[in-house]
Amino acid sequence: MDLRNKVCIVTGAAGGIGEGIAKRYVEAGATVMVADLKAEAAEDTARRLTAMGPGTAHALAMDVTSEEQVNAGVAQTVGTFGGVDVLVSNAGVQIVHAVEDFPFAEWKRMMAIHLDGAFLTSKACLPHMYAKKSGAIIFMGSVHSKEASPLKSAYVAAKHGLMGLARVIAKEGGPKGVRANVICPGFVKTPLVSKQIPEQAVRLGISEEEVVARMMLSQTVDKEFTTIEDVAEIALLFAAFPSNALTGQSLTISHGWNMS
Repeated sequence: MDLRNKVCIVTGAAGGIGEGIAKRYVEAGATVMVADLKAEAAEDTARRLTAMGPGTAHALAMDVTSEEQVNAGVAQTVGTFGGVDVLVSNAGVQIVHAVEDFPFAEWKRMMAIHLDGAFLTSKACLPHMYAKKSGAIIFMGSVHSKEASPLKSAYVAAKHGLMGLARVIAKEGGPKGVRANVICPGFVKTPLVSKQIPEQAVRLGISEEEVVARMMLSQTVDKEFTTIEDVAEIALLFAAFPSNALTGQSLTISHGWNMS
């Protein structure tokens, strides 16, 4: 399961889960585009990952909600490295409100980053994958692609949407050698999740410890967070799997929170 001679784009890769996936791909020998809204952070991450080898990492400034920037970033990747073999659509944010209090502008922002971003990056990469008759598209879903939680209407709706988009791409791309799959982690202790803890504590009127115990880990079998390394291993599996036998699927890694 290696990625030598493969060109991979990972969005939201300057930190958190995206950086963990980019690191794992570099370890597997890939050429990785560290695509992120934060250009300087992407450059720092790319330098660190390249120093680890054996693959290489390269910074790519990209706002996944901008069709122009997405198309330019993919064109730059193809022009420099000759193609794109793997896309990981990972960029994401979290905003929590009750449905009746959810500002429409924030709802649209959530949809744009999670769902529009996955669509735009896939749309830009697919013609290049079809030309090679090979490719893997991986969406970063969530247990919330299959479950729901209070205060997360936009996030849950977007993550559910990724499941449908991946299945359509799997159907359309299968005859052309392209796979599409979804990773569905449970709670991973990233800055994004850490930020949610005090926010939910305030909105629910409970302590931060109760948020972790009751809202995040209560349904797991061992009361443990999923790790970035756990997610990165599944991302490697989906990227390096040798055939279209594994396509249109979702894999939940949640310490048993969701067992569907």
